[in-house]
Amino acid sequence: MAPPPTLPRQRLRYTRILDVAAGFARKGLDSVVLSEVAAKADVPLGTLYRYFPSATQLVLALYRKQLTELHAANSPAVPGSGAGTGAPSAAGASAASAKKTAGRSAKPAAGSTSGDVPAHALVGVVMEIFHMRLMQPAVEQCLNKAVYTKDTDTTKLLREIDAMAEKAVTAVSGDAAISRVLLLTVTGLVQSVRCRRLSLFEAEEDLKKACVLLTSTRPAA
Repeated sequence: MAPPPTLPRQRLRYTRILDVAAGFARKGLDSVVLSEVAAKADVPLGTLYRYFPSATQLVLALYRKQLTELHAANSPAVPGSGAGTGAPSAAGASAASAKKTAGRSAKPAAGSTSGDVPAHALVGVVMEIFHMRLMQPAVEQCLNKAVYTKDTDTTKLLREIDAMAEKAVTAVSGDAAISRVLLLTVTGLVQSVRCRRLSLFEAEEDLKKACVLLTSTRPAA
């Protein structure tokens, strides 16, 4: 599996492949046929195979890209970096929408100080990850079936995904332990909804409550 390209023209092609893959990911892993993805992205099949030898690697790379965009959208802008300019990414726009919606339901705990983590901001990011996994069955299938195996491309992707998901949440929570707990909560809630043990509404409410509880009980620095 070749690393992501650095040349602008190649990067555009690489990104186009992943954007097309997003449509397939919403249908399930069995629907991610590499030849069909290549045809729809208008790239040679050999080019697609060079970057993504399997459907699992393609889907995991797509999810890595989405998490990277989410992290960038919620990280503090660095002066001179150009952050905050231009059109927002798909993940960034979706995260902003999730924050707006979550803010109406998740209220900071009484007695919270200005230094506390805003619960509604944390809900927005965690809810976005929840919906990415729930609404993209192929992503969830890959995360569930893939295991860490030494010196494999899939393991590298999984490690990068785990790290990026934690970074995306920690950028808002400010605490890696809180982030890990919330990400494990997301995993359980996604599985509960898919197994119909919880409704989507119940899972969303539970996730909001978890964010509020973890931010309101966070010990002072």
